[in-house]
Amino acid sequence: MHAQPSTRTIGLLAYDDMQALDLVGPLDVFGAANAFAPGPQAYRLCVIGLSTQSVRAENGLLVVPEHTLEDAPPLDTLLIPGGMAARHGMSGDARLLGWLSERAALTRRVVSVCTGLYILAATGLLDGRAVTTHWRYADDAARRYPDLRIQPDRLFLRDGRFATAGGLTAGIDLALALVEEDLGAPAALSVARQLVMYVRRPGNQAQFSAPLAAQAQGNGRMGPLVDWLLAHLDGELTIERMAEQVAMSARHFRRVFAETFGMTPARFVEKLRLEQACMRLTISRASVERIAAGVGFNSADAFRRAFHTRYGATPHEYRERFSS
Repeated sequence: MHAQPSTRTIGLLAYDDMQALDLVGPLDVFGAANAFAPGPQAYRLCVIGLSTQSVRAENGLLVVPEHTLEDAPPLDTLLIPGGMAARHGMSGDARLLGWLSERAALTRRVVSVCTGLYILAATGLLDGRAVTTHWRYADDAARRYPDLRIQPDRLFLRDGRFATAGGLTAGIDLALALVEEDLGAPAALSVARQLVMYVRRPGNQAQFSAPLAAQAQGNGRMGPLVDWLLAHLDGELTIERMAEQVAMSARHFRRVFAETFGMTPARFVEKLRLEQACMRLTISRASVERIAAGVGFNSADAFRRAFHTRYGATPHEYRERFSS
């Protein structure tokens, strides 16, 4: 059966020791989008392998490719998942790299998820481009591919027809952004609701939130501080008040906080406040003024300025794009 003219063919590369979620997450996004697209089927999905023999993902999931490199159909979008083999073997496969180089010239969008960046970068197609990958492998990728402009703190980003996503679930966020590009925001939001996503995340959001990063970095008395901060964002969070919570002098607290979290307490509190504001903008219809006060900004104008500086959009624009 041939795809209808308005149907976009999405090719997803599959190989042994890939990260399963990098493949099946976007696959489910594009598949779900077919239910919300007006008119004919929006996407034809095909899994492409080095052969049609089943491949085993890192978690043991078996995937049977529908096509090989040689018989894959013309593609609108090509997606390359990451995984152990991407870092250690597939990025040196001459047959695959040659095929990618040829197909990229004929494909509207070429996407890597997580360490799928290693495979795509090995073709040289990303030289000089802004890219991202899983934060844990960003330094290694930068050493191996020094011509890349790696931005490790980005959830996903686009540079021309190439798009790259950070780790795992970021591939879902990127796939939703591509669906929005193709079918519009209502369809992308419908897919997000279908997948029971808590909130859609924009590409300029960090790969992990400030609270999650703090939980990973926090230790001793600093560990519970983040939970306390989240419960008191609407109050005045002075150095002295925070230091009191962890039974330290203000001077000692500043030093320990910077050593633990890599930034000043003031900057960290602002990140918490803005992230909480993003969540409230997308899950409620409260006014910007109420949200600003609820996360501890002295005025709505100060909130709008800080928000625009961090996210490159006004609170209203952010809400319009990402709320359900």
